[in-house]
Amino acid sequence: MRSRKSEVTIDKSKSKKQKIKLEYLFRLFLLPFYLVPWLCLEMLLPFSAASAQGIRLGVVRSPDNATQWSGITTRLSESGVPYCVVDLEKIKNVADLNGVTVLFLPNVESLTQEQTLALEAWMSKGGRAIASGPVGNLSPPGVRQMLRSLLGAYWAFPLSEPEALQPMRTRTQEWVRQELTGTIHGGVIIPTSLNSQTAATWTISDSPPAVVTTNRATFLGWRWGVNTAASAQLDLGWLKAALSRYGNIAQAGVSPPPTSANCVAPGALPNVAAAPRQTPTTAVRGSGGAGERGRGRAGEQSPIANRQSPIANRQSPVDPTERVATAGIRVAPNGEPIAPKEAIAMRQELQNLLGRVESAILAVNSASLNTGVQVAGGAAEPGRKETISISSSSTVASTSPISTQNTALGTLQNAREVLQAFPQLIAKRDYATARSQWLQARSNLWNLYPTSSPIVQSEIRAIWLDRGSIVQAGSERGLAKIFDGLAQAGINTVFFETVNAGYTIYPSQVAPEQNPLTKGWDPLAAAIKLAHERGMELHAWVWTFAVGNQRHNAILNLSPDYPGPIISAHPDWANYDNQGRMIPAGQTKPFLDPANPEVRRYLLSLCDEILSRYNVDGLHLDYIRYPFQDPSRGSVYGYGKAARQLFQEMAGVDPMKISPSNRPMWQKWTEFRTSQINSFVAEVSHMARQRRPNLIMSAAVFGYPVQERIQKLQQNWEVWAKRGDVDLVVPMAYAQDTNRFSQLTAPWLSSPDLSSTLVLPGILLLNLPEISAIDQIQFVRDLPNGGYSLFAFEHFSDRLRSIFNRTQGNNGASLKEPIPYRQPFASAASGFASLQREWGFLVQTQTNQLQMAEGMRSSFSTQGSALSTALNQLAQQPTPTNFAAARNSLKSFRSQFRNWMSQHSTQNSYQVQTWDNRLANLEKLLNYGERVLLNRPNSSATQR
Repeated sequence: MRSRKSEVTIDKSKSKKQKIKLEYLFRLFLLPFYLVPWLCLEMLLPFSAASAQGIRLGVVRSPDNATQWSGITTRLSESGVPYCVVDLEKIKNVADLNGVTVLFLPNVESLTQEQTLALEAWMSKGGRAIASGPVGNLSPPGVRQMLRSLLGAYWAFPLSEPEALQPMRTRTQEWVRQELTGTIHGGVIIPTSLNSQTAATWTISDSPPAVVTTNRATFLGWRWGVNTAASAQLDLGWLKAALSRYGNIAQAGVSPPPTSANCVAPGALPNVAAAPRQTPTTAVRGSGGAGERGRGRAGEQSPIANRQSPIANRQSPVDPTERVATAGIRVAPNGEPIAPKEAIAMRQELQNLLGRVESAILAVNSASLNTGVQVAGGAAEPGRKETISISSSSTVASTSPISTQNTALGTLQNAREVLQAFPQLIAKRDYATARSQWLQARSNLWNLYPTSSPIVQSEIRAIWLDRGSIVQAGSERGLAKIFDGLAQAGINTVFFETVNAGYTIYPSQVAPEQNPLTKGWDPLAAAIKLAHERGMELHAWVWTFAVGNQRHNAILNLSPDYPGPIISAHPDWANYDNQGRMIPAGQTKPFLDPANPEVRRYLLSLCDEILSRYNVDGLHLDYIRYPFQDPSRGSVYGYGKAARQLFQEMAGVDPMKISPSNRPMWQKWTEFRTSQINSFVAEVSHMARQRRPNLIMSAAVFGYPVQERIQKLQQNWEVWAKRGDVDLVVPMAYAQDTNRFSQLTAPWLSSPDLSSTLVLPGILLLNLPEISAIDQIQFVRDLPNGGYSLFAFEHFSDRLRSIFNRTQGNNGASLKEPIPYRQPFASAASGFASLQREWGFLVQTQTNQLQMAEGMRSSFSTQGSALSTALNQLAQQPTPTNFAAARNSLKSFRSQFRNWMSQHSTQNSYQVQTWDNRLANLEKLLNYGERVLLNRPNSSATQR
């Protein structure tokens, strides 16, 4: 379900000028406009007294750059800059960098924690660094995070072809020379620090950073010393310019003395072996359905190899299913013109953020009311708890100096004033002020999110627990620590990776082989036990038609061409593209042929084994599709032996002979493949429900528009939802900001085709700041929706976990709320109670801020009480009679809600729309409950 690398691939469009549309990650914490003068001053300060005495340059040699070392040293010799060579493998502590004032790390992709800590200590004493290429990208997650802090940036993803580089000479970066322009094959560098500055950009769409600097580091976005990346002239020009930031460059022919045992003259070190390219042991798990976005983790080691080494495939695949959606709103503090369309988007986004923050604050404050309070316009009962104050101590970005100077009320009011002034600033063409105020208001609102107060909310809080984390746990004791943390964070549903790349995580009697890295124990049995002991549900996450993974082969020291244990045992089961390739170009996984009866029997037997041997609560289907294709570019998949034979029998023609230009026949071929997926979902759902009537069926799916999805993936999951084959649909709406996330998810959350199916948007945590994750979750909570799912556990940061512990975990909310897919009627009752608490809070605590005409309050209160009673009766006794009463009461309440709220919505339109969305969610829960509890044969209204 994911790609192991943190590099995001790029898209290509029809126009040559826009042939590459970069989907890169922009940090949401941009440099506040007001900080620029202070940073300018800091950037002008000398880094140490050594700068006046000449630079002592150390160049790091490692197994990563061993194959490039000849080119690197040739360049350095041509530069005339004296240097010594530092052996990375000998760096144990800060003393190993003594005598070096500037350290150059050319293309060093793997560093250990010990080496990074030494680098950190050395830089804290005045050392300065120059980095090039994907530095640290193959290191463990914690090391990568440290390097991002030290270097002020990270390599996000490579460009697919050479592009022009444009230097950016400014008053604070006078070392940048305009002649340093040229064509380079590099990658996008993402700033991570408040004092990170862009020194050069790529002259393509969005002008992403190519060189990023801080006062302590310079990051070059290409592999230095590699002829296919950049010319010697550009390499040397940028290196000398970067060195000039830190002091005087010594005269040619003057060699710095080796002042430590690990800083030696060029040529003094013996040749170092290059990092193995075909037998890596550092884990880079393969991409997949729910996690088809960049990932990376160390810790999975081959039982064969005894030395950890970097992965073989250094380039990200170009599989479009592995992309993360670029940010929908990207605003930098500058004076460039703001186009009308951009201005509208900026204003709308700030308005929506204001609404989301107010919604979060109201939910927290109303949760402090006595849970028995009568609220639908009536009086609150005695015993109401004290209102929670939202202050800087309970914010996410509490390090911002702004957060300590503004009250919640003042911040909200300031955001409204910015919204009012924004159009006038645009009309005056004062774009710099407009951007500055917008960024400041957004930062202040982010700071206002409550992260220390409990949330009382019935919702699905799911997480994908990936194979790599399971392998790293190593035992039931190790898994127990994971489940302890998840329970404390309020997670109630775990998608446990059970079948991956053709291997089972457990000892199977059906599958050819258990994953070699879990042999000797049964992680699935242990996980079920641990989850149930903690009141959590565990759903078996199964790769369906994808049954191999080149990246997983690397972990196991297998050939990249190994198709996995299933296709190796049954070659006739394989699927192919129109070029006869089992793995399409740019992708990493072979697929089975869904039209093959033997394949279907095998997969059904495998799922049946899981359900019969293990007490899992659900079955979560991943890779329930064909690989990505683009018929308009001649890329088509699905030509397995069985599929070709069956289609020819049906249509009288070999599909290999059909062209997209033959529309009628091409449509038949597309429908044929789509029907293979649809019918299999129906079969596995029927089998599962026969064996386990209360089992929850779910699928990780893509949210492309329907026709595009059918043409490119043959995945028509709306059909599964309408038929009731699945209970949960989990769209992988992976985006780097809430604006883009909303564009991907909103259509499905309000789709009438999913009126009785719960939608659970997937949120990718990789490279996503905690504040952005919280903002995306709040967006989901404000729509007709049952919860969220986080991808994945390996990216679940300690900081985000700590926030969850306080807000939704055992240390936060005191009540155990029902899980919507398991107790939909109880969840509906709980959801309406939450709405009543909010209305009651506005009436009682906020001096009657629920604006409503006096003549309407009585009917609002009366019908609210009647609906509350009907929902609670249905939750306690889920009978058809009680269901009809609750549905009719909800329908009546909703029909009048907008009229009741007409006065309040004039000043609080987002709030009223959110309440209406949550009422719509109650209707969806009733529809879902009717299907799974009242109409499904042998179903039960209660859980185990």
